[in-house]
Amino acid sequence: MLQMLLDWVDRTPLFPFLIVAFFLGLAPFFPEPHLVEKLKMLFHGKLVRPIDIFDLFYHALPWAFLILKLIRLRSQ
Repeated sequence: MLQMLLDWVDRTPLFPFLIVAFFLGLAPFFPEPHLVEKLKMLFHGKLVRPIDIFDLFYHALPWAFLILKLIRLRSQ
């Protein structure tokens, strides 16, 4: 399963990862991106509601895939 995910990351061009990380990872842009808001809540110990935890995961996942893609590109 992990190998299938890594193969998919390797086959997918970098551009879609950049677009999704920027738009979904930072949405909504105003007044403050959700990812920034949820990270502040996490560092202040206020990230306790399940919806907030899901929201952090949802907005951080594109960035995690982008970082994974960049690591895989660098190692090739």
